Amino acid sequence: MTASEPPGLETQRRDILSLLRDTELRAGDSWYVVERRWYEQWKEFVETGDQNSSSFPGQIDNTELFEDLDSYHLKERLVENEDFMLVPADAWHKLLVWYGVVDAQPPLERKVVDLPSTLKVEVYPVEIFLCLHSNMENVITAQFSRADNIQSIQRAMCEAFAVTVGSECRLWMKSSDSSCERLRNIHMSVLDACLSSGMTVIMETRNADGTWPSSRPQIMRNSVEEQDSYRGQPGVCGLTNLGNTCFMNSALQCLSNTPPLTEYFLQSSYLEELNFTNPLGMKGEIAEAYADVIKQMWSGRHYSVVPRVFKTKVGHFASQFLGYQQHDSQELLSFLLDGLHEDLNRVKNKEYIELRDADGRPDQEVAEEAWRNHRRRNDSVIVDTFHGLFKSTLVCPECLKISVTFDPFCYLSVPLPVSKERVMEVFYVSLDPYAKPAQHRVVVPKAGKVFDLCSALCEMTSIPPAQMVVADVFNHRFYKIYNADESLSCILDRDDIFVYELSVLEEQQEEQVLLALYLRERSHYRDYGSGSSSYGTTLFGHPLLLNVPRSSCSQEALYTLFLQRLRRYVRPPDPSEELEEEEEEDDEQELYKTQTNGISDDEEQEGAEKAEPFQSDLCCGDSSSNSQSDDTATAKPLLDQNNTQPPPDHGDGETNNKSENPTEPICSADTTDTAKDVNPGTHSTEGAEISSKPPLPSNTTEEEQKEEDKQEEACSPSPKANEQPAKRRACRKRRKSLFTIQAVNSNGTTERGTGEGGSAVSFSSQPYVAIDWDPEMKKRFYNENEAEKYVKHSSMEVPQQQTTVQLQECIELFTTVETLEEENPWYCPVCKKHQLATKKLDLWSLPEVLIIHLKRFSYTKFTREKLDSIVDFPLRDLDFSGCLLRKNLSNGEPPSRYDLIAVSNHYGGLRDGHYTSYACNKDNGQWYYFDDSKVTYAREDQIVTNAAYVLFYHRQDKIRKPTLPAPNTSPTSTTQPANDITSCKDEEAEPSAASYVTMETD
Repeated sequence: MTASEPPGLETQRRDILSLLRDTELRAGDSWYVVERRWYEQWKEFVETGDQNSSSFPGQIDNTELFEDLDSYHLKERLVENEDFMLVPADAWHKLLVWYGVVDAQPPLERKVVDLPSTLKVEVYPVEIFLCLHSNMENVITAQFSRADNIQSIQRAMCEAFAVTVGSECRLWMKSSDSSCERLRNIHMSVLDACLSSGMTVIMETRNADGTWPSSRPQIMRNSVEEQDSYRGQPGVCGLTNLGNTCFMNSALQCLSNTPPLTEYFLQSSYLEELNFTNPLGMKGEIAEAYADVIKQMWSGRHYSVVPRVFKTKVGHFASQFLGYQQHDSQELLSFLLDGLHEDLNRVKNKEYIELRDADGRPDQEVAEEAWRNHRRRNDSVIVDTFHGLFKSTLVCPECLKISVTFDPFCYLSVPLPVSKERVMEVFYVSLDPYAKPAQHRVVVPKAGKVFDLCSALCEMTSIPPAQMVVADVFNHRFYKIYNADESLSCILDRDDIFVYELSVLEEQQEEQVLLALYLRERSHYRDYGSGSSSYGTTLFGHPLLLNVPRSSCSQEALYTLFLQRLRRYVRPPDPSEELEEEEEEDDEQELYKTQTNGISDDEEQEGAEKAEPFQSDLCCGDSSSNSQSDDTATAKPLLDQNNTQPPPDHGDGETNNKSENPTEPICSADTTDTAKDVNPGTHSTEGAEISSKPPLPSNTTEEEQKEEDKQEEACSPSPKANEQPAKRRACRKRRKSLFTIQAVNSNGTTERGTGEGGSAVSFSSQPYVAIDWDPEMKKRFYNENEAEKYVKHSSMEVPQQQTTVQLQECIELFTTVETLEEENPWYCPVCKKHQLATKKLDLWSLPEVLIIHLKRFSYTKFTREKLDSIVDFPLRDLDFSGCLLRKNLSNGEPPSRYDLIAVSNHYGGLRDGHYTSYACNKDNGQWYYFDDSKVTYAREDQIVTNAAYVLFYHRQDKIRKPTLPAPNTSPTSTTQPANDITSCKDEEAEPSAASYVTMETD
């Protein structure tokens, strides 16, 4: 470089030395390396004051600092003030102008870096190897300052490798141990990114199908060609169910079909707004993972996308979504919108803003202030698209202080009108032994008591409620016998509820005992496997509840009473039928004395408190019946033992829909979603059959939980036997009975220690007895087909109306005045204490995209339920002008009319279910039904159902007309996949979108 005429030597000396003395090190500033001998020569020259001095330094020459003059690499281990001098940029530029540089040597510019402990000029920059993911053999070397940001490396690589302008890139840092780490934040410095010399930076560019080369699975080439050749409508793409992730897929499909958000990601606008430092965010990872899913779904090159990385990221940042349990699509939406907002928040440092109450100021002023304050801390595409403002008014009930605030919202959770009544189906069992059980449908208060159920039944039967007892029957036994003052919320719709009429003894003061009666059948073999010589037993039929005078609790009296009570389906022996007599063996009496259900004495004692044995008077002549110990081995699960029961013989041609699954209870009636045992194949009420419980579903249910509870009780040992065999041996012969009577616990397991000696004994708990049938006797005298029959009361013929509510009603409910709950009081600044204030919400301003969450799931302290009402919501022209607090919108403000763009659906109940979605494609205006990986065309008349859960509305002034014509769909086209996929593995035709209402749960 040629030099210009320099100033006088004294001026040079003064200028350069003052710059060296006064210039401070500041991070990011440039300093220059100058060879020390040249600098000393220059210093000597200017100090002579003689322009013609022989010490003239000539052009700046750094040759001695370079390893070679080809690469201009600095020599290793050069020392400041011995090998080189550092001069600030201003001094360098002056010297360069005055003296020039030899042979066009590159200036040795170095940056000041802010190291953890000090500021320092970086003489030796970081030397990094650069390559592309697509060609990792082609490696170039480049030097970067520790103060440079990652974006400068990306720009250098794009230039060096001629990457197409506008391509979306991402960088990976590969250290010496071959592990790779994403360089996410392109604004981070090389120093902060921990890049050091010798490392490799790899750059990859996004594929046309939205995937990244580094994450694409290694698959066979022909598969790649097939996938690359697929071209479908962008956005019409399924999402693979990873295991109970239909809730996530449904939410993603709705957001994917929200035009402003999707276009923001497709245009890569998010790359400039990723916020890596927000402590409330997720380091940009949720936004990046969501962007990857959206770009794949809208590439038009996938039938279905596997959102595995997205699922992993969600679980990482929100532990409630870890694993593969079913969750709520609205809860995921709430988390995702909040996570995207914080990851894309343009506000890097949130300032503290103290919120002010209205204090009588005009609403317009307070609302504008609140929105301004909100935007000072929250500014993102999510706020731009989804956030609105509502007014919250609290009134103190004591001092009448009114507090008004304006709060932002991201979605509206609107309640559904809830009925205060409940319809229950129960079976009424009359005292008349010839009357079949009658199925009734009654209307009771939702918050009522068991007494209210009895009162409702009283109106149909004319039996006083005091003469009724209500019980939950499960698997031929009583799961629970209810008290009159227990809440009806304890009873689920799926429970089989029986109401028994009880006898009342008039003008008699004797105490009555409520006796629970089970029916059991002895097996054909002795239960040797349990370590005892007892016979195994199996519960069958329907249990009974009956009032018995205490004086009638003897074997003989109970035998007569039970025979009378069961005579509709138990035939008494004909006088001409002589039943065999039996002779008892003394050794069997001894066996009874010591038998303990095949368990140890210690185990017996531990379980003694589980159930109180039924103590009865014993007739000497009947005592032999007890020698045949009919109890089940308590170490076995009762469910398995019950299934040893032979199938009943329905000989008169009635429909018998027993389950073929050996692990399910045998049921005579078909099961429905409401778990009521009505056989649709039986049209006459006389021919209807009843079952104690429907078959257990495959997933965990209330019944399954009940069975687990029962198993635990069944494994409880029985109390120790009363060892009094003497009286039993006194009389050895008896007339053979149809059945024998045993005291049992609530599970139907035999209890030892029945009382003897003819005296009545007290009952300290609910007594249970079982009548045990020999298989041959049961076959001869017990009519199983008749026992299962029931009739339908006329109340069952009244059709249940499907409740329909208007969306407008739900929105009006949202803005209704309510009183705060005790768990969430408001602190009144005037009263200086917490108050149960009244609260009212009003809509002030609405966003571009309005999300409406229908609160179908109702949770209170006592009840949990899902509301299946149909909410009638409009697909077009949803008008909020009547709901907005501001009636007169100023010029330029948006209108308040919306069109539907997506719906998240939930089918099923509280504990299980399946999520799907409807959505309108922004490019062609066609509606589609998304069911995990399946996508089918949808008609507009299919969209409004009682499964609709979350609604997405787009404001009309922001809706653009479709850029593509709608596909030509025929009325039958909904049966074909919308992305023209026909899998050769599918043996049956795909079901239509409408048929998915009865889909299996995940």
